Amino acid sequence: MTRFGYTLMTEQNGPKELVANAIAAERAGFDFAVSSDHYSPWLSAQGHAPYAWSVLGAVAHATERMDLFTYVTCPTMRYHPVIVAQKAATMQILADGRFTLGLGSGESLNEHVVGRGWPSVDTRQDMLVEAVEIMRELFTGDLLTFRGRHFDVDSARLWDVPDDPIAIGLAMSGAQGVERFGPIADDLIATEPRKELVDAWKSLRNSVGEPPGRSVGQIPICWDPDRDAAIARAHDQFRWFAGGWAVNADLPTTAGFAAATQYVRPEDVADTIPCGPDLDRIVEAVSAYWEAGFTDVALVQIGGDHQERFFEEAAVPLLEALRVASS
Repeated sequence: MTRFGYTLMTEQNGPKELVANAIAAERAGFDFAVSSDHYSPWLSAQGHAPYAWSVLGAVAHATERMDLFTYVTCPTMRYHPVIVAQKAATMQILADGRFTLGLGSGESLNEHVVGRGWPSVDTRQDMLVEAVEIMRELFTGDLLTFRGRHFDVDSARLWDVPDDPIAIGLAMSGAQGVERFGPIADDLIATEPRKELVDAWKSLRNSVGEPPGRSVGQIPICWDPDRDAAIARAHDQFRWFAGGWAVNADLPTTAGFAAATQYVRPEDVADTIPCGPDLDRIVEAVSAYWEAGFTDVALVQIGGDHQERFFEEAAVPLLEALRVASS
């Protein structure tokens, strides 16, 4: 049966609100929560960017049942992989084994801030492979000294290692990503419901004698009793989504995203994001993921000021409808 998650969108809420949203999501019956890890919002209209790892630590103590993911962290530029390993190990302990480390090769928007430039996609993928190797070694609790093409590690050791192994999910968007990351990932992470991607992932995992793990997708929705208000909000805060990752990965500022999406119309957003009160339309949009073979789907409810009403009026019946339709 497909599992359904809730997205802690750090770009659209402050830290205390995100913890409250996580509590409400667990009460509503969501199976897991994922958190973005951004230094900046996509658009200034979103207005937030708290530190995801502090939020997740608080969420781990405020919840009991939901699995927790980073969705996703880049362990190569803003963070050195030894630091991500330490954070992930601590999170797994705080969450009593409910944490999955979701990783990706990052976006310029968040990673350029440390002044190291923005490498090509091939270099970023090489860095991510090397970072995963380092983190896997550190998760054993052994002392590690490492000299690589991109990273050096000098006598590092994790002193607090969780009893539960830390699963690593890697963001993949095409055949090249599956080929590079499939052998080293426990789970697939993707933002488009592409059956060929899931099939390639499963095939590769079978070829190396490993189970395919989970295929975790994500979809934005904008529930609101007023469809016009929902479309306007989605356009104001989420039109960046129309650019696709080939564009989104390379733009460095919110001004760049605003300029790149200035010609995206509200009706364009409404064509790609289910907006308004119609739960059947949301279910239909989400169904593309389980039909493509995804095991887990995280919903993004657009609008930081519209989470409470979503939980009060829509979350429970929406989850019921999703589970009936996917069973």
